[in-house]
This record gives sequence, structure tokens and C-alpha cells, in this order.
Amino acid sequence: MAGHFGIQEVYRGENPIVDIVAVHGLNGGPIKTWTTNKTEKFWLADPDMLPKNIGNARILSFGYDAAVTAFFGRTSSDTILQHAHTLVAELVADRQLEGAVNRPIIFLCHSLGGIVVKRALAYSASRTSKLIQHLHSIFVSTYAVLSLGTPHQGSDKADLASTGRKMIDAMVPSKVFDTDGQLLEALKEGSETLQNITDMFAPLMKNFRIYFFWEQEKTDFGTTRKYVVKEYSAAPILDDTERAGLPYDHRNMCKFESRTAPGYRLVVAALMTYTLNAPSTITQRWVHATEMLKAKRAAEAAELMY
Repeated sequence: MAGHFGIQEVYRGENPIVDIVAVHGLNGGPIKTWTTNKTEKFWLADPDMLPKNIGNARILSFGYDAAVTAFFGRTSSDTILQHAHTLVAELVADRQLEGAVNRPIIFLCHSLGGIVVKRALAYSASRTSKLIQHLHSIFVSTYAVLSLGTPHQGSDKADLASTGRKMIDAMVPSKVFDTDGQLLEALKEGSETLQNITDMFAPLMKNFRIYFFWEQEKTDFGTTRKYVVKEYSAAPILDDTERAGLPYDHRNMCKFESRTAPGYRLVVAALMTYTLNAPSTITQRWVHATEMLKAKRAAEAAELMY
């Protein structure tokens, strides 16, 4: 299982101008989340799919232990933070070895993967002191975040907890908690964590292009059919963000059979637009970030003189 953790390059175009980074959610994997069940079509790397539309990108997929307890439970805030730290560290290392520290990044997230990415960007944004300023590069280089079925907000904690319960029922084959009491306690803790991360990310949103996608089909739970993440949570109506529905249930909204599959063109057109626009914006952002860090170092040096 550990072989599926970390950053995997799934496609490399010639002279790539962006890194597209896919991040799976609850009980997912870096390949299986994006692969259709029947035909095993992995659209991120299939030569007839995303690489055909965006030949000048490097496509990466991040894998991590996405067990229920990572998101729901007493240690969920610590665990999400660990995944966020690892995502930033892995990306920094990968891009250093590639000689591409300043290359623009576009994140593509499914479900709770969007929470890990939001926490990672908040962490990277704050890493500006001298010895760790290399970790700031992920925040500076990120141009866009596309989130498919991520619970960005609940009407209250109970509402987020209810979303969490549906996610566990939809994505996790066997029950992890012994009793409903245990599960409810874990969901309560988890919903608080999700809300805190959303609050942390809110002031940073203006730095990125954001595209929210919601599920248009209900998930079959056997005895009933429900939306796992409702539209208002997956795609809050906010200034300067884009939003659209995808005609799938929560599990399948990140899987496409072909380039003519419903929703494929919507997601890929956004990725193409962002790939085209990212380089000029991120080049400018690096100019400002370099000046900011330089001024910070100069101020610190001046302080030491007194």
C-alpha cells in the first residue's frame, strides 16, 4: 500500500509549462480515484484523453493514507495537517529535482482531497522565514484549484457531520467504527476540523482561480438515494469563482470513460484555459514574492544590528 503514497508522475509532456496535481479523497488512491470501474480508463494519463488535450503539462497524482480516521476522529486535524505538510514537502522536492521550482501549479481535487489542498496552501503561504522559505514556493506557484465534490461549508457542524457520514457510507465498504456513538463523536470532531480549514483558506482564495463542481446524481445507498455533498456546500456562490454541476454521483464525478463523456469537456476546458493563462500570472507573482522575501530578510538583518 505504501507504494501508492507520495507524488507520482503519470504523464510528462514535452517542455511542460504547468504541473497539474491530482489529489484524491476519502478511501481513494492516486490512480483508482481517477479510473473508471468497468473499463479501467485512467483519464489523467490515457494518451487519448487529458494528455491529448493538454500536451504541454506534467500531470502528477498525490497518494496518501485516506482512511476514515484521517478526516473524522479525535486526531483528524493533526492527520490532515500531516498530509498537507507531506504534500508541500513532496512537491517542493520533486520540483527542485526537476529544476522547475517556479513552474505554475493547478490542483485537481476530489472530495476531501480539496480539504488537504486548502490546508497545504494555508501552510505554504505562512512559510516565509529564512530557513524554510523554499516551502513558500507552492503557494506562490499555485494558479488554480478545481474541486470536485469537496464539502466547503455546512450550514452548521451537524450539517457537516451529516455530510461526513454520507461520505463514509458512500466511499468506505466496511464500517470502521464499532458503534454509532463512536461514529457520531468522530464526525463531530471532523466537521469542526473541516470548518476551521475552510476559515483558514478563505482569505487566501483571492490569489487563485477557483472552480467548484458539484454532483448532479444521487448516490445509491441500497435502501435510499442521496446527494453526498450538496450543491451549496460543494459550490458556494462566491465572487470571482466558477461553478458547474457534473452529471454523476459522488464516487464517479472524477472518472471519465472518453473525451465525449458528459462533463469531461467542462473540466478539461477549465484546465486548458488555466494552463494557457498561468505562466504570465505566476511569473509576475514570483517577482513580487522574491521582492517581499528580500525585504523581509533585509528587515531581519537590520533588527540584528540594534
